[in-house]
Amino acid sequence: MALALRRDPGMRVAEYQAWVADRPDEERWELIDGEPELMAPQSERHQQIVLNLARKLSDIARDRGCRAIPGIAVLSDSLDTFAPIPDVVVRCGPPLNDGYARDPILVAEVLSPSTMSRDRGRKTDFYRSIASLKLFLIVYQDEPRVEVWRRGADGGWAFEARGLDSAIGLPELGDDLAVAEIYDDIAF
Repeated sequence: MALALRRDPGMRVAEYQAWVADRPDEERWELIDGEPELMAPQSERHQQIVLNLARKLSDIARDRGCRAIPGIAVLSDSLDTFAPIPDVVVRCGPPLNDGYARDPILVAEVLSPSTMSRDRGRKTDFYRSIASLKLFLIVYQDEPRVEVWRRGADGGWAFEARGLDSAIGLPELGDDLAVAEIYDDIAF
């Protein structure tokens, strides 16, 4: 007789939110596949790219009544074991009462060597499960390259890669984002 093993799904978002509320402010945690994961401090290069991206997206988003916000978690109605914290989130509507967005239209991850496989794997799958999300950016640190995942009218996702001399069309926000501006003050 064979026994089927059932995997413990781990923490759900509500349990994680209660747990993380008691953690010290200097700790940054995200929930990935039911497991809380402590986030390491980012390199100065990583943070400069995040700052450039947040600044430019904020300027673009403001004209549409939206905001670019670093450091908030995103939630999906279809996956209750994830609460990742992308590097930048763009959302519209009233300000949040907490640090959890269920309605992002754009998320961006700046890749770090230690998190690259997770950011390009399970987190990518999770982000694409968020109904409101229109655009997902993966920004490289070691080369001027941005991967753009865009949701089509049919709900499917299209992929394209952009280099330093190109721009990313943001029709949802009514402007373009020059890749060179993401890498301002970054040497390759």
